[in-house]
Amino acid sequence: MATLIGKVIDGYNTLTYTWADERTKDWFLVGSPLVPLAVIYLYLKLVKDWGPKFMENRQPFDLKNTLLVYNIVQVIYSIYLFYEAAMVWSNYSFVCQPIDFSRSPAAMRAARACWLYYMAKYTELLDTVFFVLRKKNNQVSFLHLYHHSMMIVCGFIGSKYLAGGHGTFLGLINTFVHIIMYSYYLLTALGPNVQKYLWWKKHITRMQMFQFCLVFLHSLLILRKDCDYPKFVVGLLTPNAMFFYFLFNDFYQSAYNKRKANAAKIAAENGKAQPTQATDENKTE
Repeated sequence: MATLIGKVIDGYNTLTYTWADERTKDWFLVGSPLVPLAVIYLYLKLVKDWGPKFMENRQPFDLKNTLLVYNIVQVIYSIYLFYEAAMVWSNYSFVCQPIDFSRSPAAMRAARACWLYYMAKYTELLDTVFFVLRKKNNQVSFLHLYHHSMMIVCGFIGSKYLAGGHGTFLGLINTFVHIIMYSYYLLTALGPNVQKYLWWKKHITRMQMFQFCLVFLHSLLILRKDCDYPKFVVGLLTPNAMFFYFLFNDFYQSAYNKRKANAAKIAAENGKAQPTQATDENKTE
């Protein structure tokens, strides 16, 4: 028993100290791997247990103004993150980019960009909290929860161990998608008069699926023999990119193709023309 405890302690010390990037190891929420795991646990308890129980006998909150402010902040922050990532990648090689663990201005800018991206994954947990407070529990799906939880893990790994280099391509493309996504959410928060013009939600899902394909293919470049970037990252990024792709594809098929087929069936039965758009197109995922 003592030997087992000793191995667990040694493993924790290796993860927390030995493998850590010396530049970022003391940054906020980067110190211990237990921190993101605890946050994820509390997040899941809040949105699956505590929150629904709190709202059980209450009316949904009207969060229009809150959502407007929140989505404006997310759009601005996503634009800033994309700019930082683009500046970092302007000096990177797309084929293979090792991590610069020095404290040069360029290396530190990349490290800070990784940490700022990691911080965004915490603020994005509010997406789910707002669903719960508005009693839209049907949108708190496995896809939604897995996506938010896993992005916390990826952000932590990127900040603590791999602050820069090839793997940051995920942040570059993901922040661009988030600019579009939170802009859409901002417009939906403006009400029905604007929502009726938002025909492009399904294309956001397509963009998300496309980004997973790009991340998958780009990660495989690490396997080149002459690429000096940790090969284990392939085992982290590629399975998750594939899993995310299939989850989002399943959501897309359920949300749009099946809905379109059902609408066509109803229209045919009623002798009417097929609707061009689902009535709940403004729902968020």
